[in-house]
Amino acid sequence: LEAFGSLYHKQALASGVIPQVTAIFGMCGGGLAVVPGLTDFTFMEAKDGKLFVNSPNALEGNEISKCNTASAEYQSKTAGLVDGIGAEAEILGQIRDLVCMLPANNEDEAYTECEDDLNRACADLANCAGDTGILLSQLSDNGIYFETKAAYGKDVVTAFIQLNGATVGAVANRSEIYGEDGTVKEKMDGTLSARGAKKAADFVNFCDAFCIPVLTITNVTGFKATKCSERTMAKNAAALTAAFANATVPKVNVVVGKAYGSAYVVMNSKSIGADMVFAWPNAEIGMMDAKSAAKIMYEGSDAAT
Repeated sequence: LEAFGSLYHKQALASGVIPQVTAIFGMCGGGLAVVPGLTDFTFMEAKDGKLFVNSPNALEGNEISKCNTASAEYQSKTAGLVDGIGAEAEILGQIRDLVCMLPANNEDEAYTECEDDLNRACADLANCAGDTGILLSQLSDNGIYFETKAAYGKDVVTAFIQLNGATVGAVANRSEIYGEDGTVKEKMDGTLSARGAKKAADFVNFCDAFCIPVLTITNVTGFKATKCSERTMAKNAAALTAAFANATVPKVNVVVGKAYGSAYVVMNSKSIGADMVFAWPNAEIGMMDAKSAAKIMYEGSDAAT
């Protein structure tokens, strides 16, 4: 216990000073599970990796065949602790890609030589307002793009890109996910979920600690309205608001679609401290969409009214 405590202490002291990465290739249980919780990024081997505080069979009413809470899939998709999963070689490759984009410490700069043409056109950018992961990869130098926690809170993209050689943290709303074959694999409803807000808040705090500028791509119609999301919606939306408001790094927001209500406010709006805010010509900014407003203001009335 003394050894565990000493390890936790050193990790906590190093937080925000050096980037911390954990890779799990086998058993990571009990007190050792606190280690990835304290680090900034965690990767997990999909087949043999096991991450848990209490093993699946020790949970009341559960056993591993019902719900394997120690699996890489559960820890990435449901718990939101794991950034990337895959075979051992894939994980090591992901870590190399990530580390190449991060500063060595909070006094260093994350910068490489830019070989891309800064004036190149992105002809299909307008078609990427739904899947902003594609949009960000098109904007980035040579298409360099590293998404964090891709399986968790999918309505929000958090990713590192490079602009003119500098690493930039990107936070973007997402309403659809395209597969490699160009077809829509998954659709969201265009709202901001509690999970998405938490993921974004943690990401912005990391960027602020390491002097990484933040770019926001906004396209949101409101907050997600489900019982599950409502449990922590106010708390997580407040955490995202505080993260943006407290961040002292350069903050730029681009509205590429709808920006409605308080969900827009918390997405790095001018009112909570964005340095520059831009909007595409088709952007809509307001309290809510016209149809929802009409239902509230003129309940039971016909379309003409």
